[in-house]
Amino acid sequence: MNTTKHTPSAIDFEFDKKHIWHPYTSMTNPVEVTGVTSAQGCELTLADGQVVIDGTSSWWACIHGYGNEQILSAMQNQLQQLSHVMFGGLTHAPAVNLSKRLVEMTCPNLTKVFLADSGSIAVEVAMKMAMQFWQGEGQGKRQGQGKGQETSNQQVSAQKQKMLTVKRGYHGDTFAAMSVCDPDSGMHTMFSEAVTEQIFAPAPSCKFGGAMNTADVDALEAVLKQRHHEIAALIIEPIMQAAGGMHFYSAQYLKAVRALCDKYDVLLILDEIATGFGRTGKLFAYEHAGIEPDILCLGKALTGGYISLAATLCSDKVAQGISDSPAGVFMHGPTFMGNPLACTAADASLAILQQGHWQQQVSAIDEQMTQELEGAINLPHVTDVRIIGAVGVLEMDSPINIGLLQKAFIDLGVWIRPFGNVIYITPPYTITKAQLTQLTSAMKTIAANITPEQSTATSPSNG
Repeated sequence: MNTTKHTPSAIDFEFDKKHIWHPYTSMTNPVEVTGVTSAQGCELTLADGQVVIDGTSSWWACIHGYGNEQILSAMQNQLQQLSHVMFGGLTHAPAVNLSKRLVEMTCPNLTKVFLADSGSIAVEVAMKMAMQFWQGEGQGKRQGQGKGQETSNQQVSAQKQKMLTVKRGYHGDTFAAMSVCDPDSGMHTMFSEAVTEQIFAPAPSCKFGGAMNTADVDALEAVLKQRHHEIAALIIEPIMQAAGGMHFYSAQYLKAVRALCDKYDVLLILDEIATGFGRTGKLFAYEHAGIEPDILCLGKALTGGYISLAATLCSDKVAQGISDSPAGVFMHGPTFMGNPLACTAADASLAILQQGHWQQQVSAIDEQMTQELEGAINLPHVTDVRIIGAVGVLEMDSPINIGLLQKAFIDLGVWIRPFGNVIYITPPYTITKAQLTQLTSAMKTIAANITPEQSTATSPSNG
């Protein structure tokens, strides 16, 4: 592999401020950005030469850290062979190899793989799969039935085009994905007149590791009992509602969700974009409940954070329904679908996971964060401390000013990006004990000394 070091270009901050939009920021009153020039391991080198520890894995994606030789070498080799080619009518080894690995790693009923280019699109694909499945389900049941029964089945299935989800969820910023994000406290309320109106049940109140609250299940069942005839699928983030506030709920509740979907003939879509690939202590969060989804969305850590890629997996049953639909084919095909470079990065990243070290890494992170963060519950402005796998959360009693706290964290030598009213970390699995201690210490320092100015939010963020 070519290891030649290149001098980074100077960053024109003034041009950036005037012309470049960053996530969830204003162009007239932008949040100040910090320049970064390089990264290695769990550290970012900033434009002024300061080195900070990355506490977010670049929005939960860089699970193996930066500069991983196994991933970079695979990508460089692929770049020289075939960086991109259309997937319509063509195929290639990187897509096949990655899909084989995904089918092997996920639960047995997920046998079909759709490769897209971002998490939001994976959700869009999943929702379209569910709706098209029911269009085909009505057609498929027509054979061998009387005319009246044919019509009845077709009409019932055709009505099942709505999505059911729970409050506090977040599934992406594209239009269909926005429709299943929390309509009241989410980031997309200004688009409420434009997005499709979906069906919402209360968010689960039962905490992870605790008993299931039967009231949560009763509330969900009441919605399904009344409206199952129009619901194509229930979509939910398993165990951890991430950008909706970093809430962790009972595995028993998720198990009940699967049972209710079966009872009321509704597909189950699990959005594992944030939770997948070991983040919660299981390879996939649905394993905490011992269930299988009908459709699964993956992204973020899929490539180890080295390049954008997402995947939506479904069962044979769902694929058959789609094939029986009036279109006869699944109606989606992104330009960069199955990009060979991205597939190669993902295959290399998953190969590292399958070596098995992630389990020990995540377990050690969980144990250390528990030891170092539990006491923060006694700080005046901390209302809750939550830890699961490689996720550590301090919930504050009021919203946070993201820009001001980012600066304060950098002064402490760490990169932590809070949002809403939570200070959280999702570090790379390769982080050292000393680096993790620096992150948790910074969290406690900021939480203990937060000022009224720092606790007044000025802009939204999904993390």
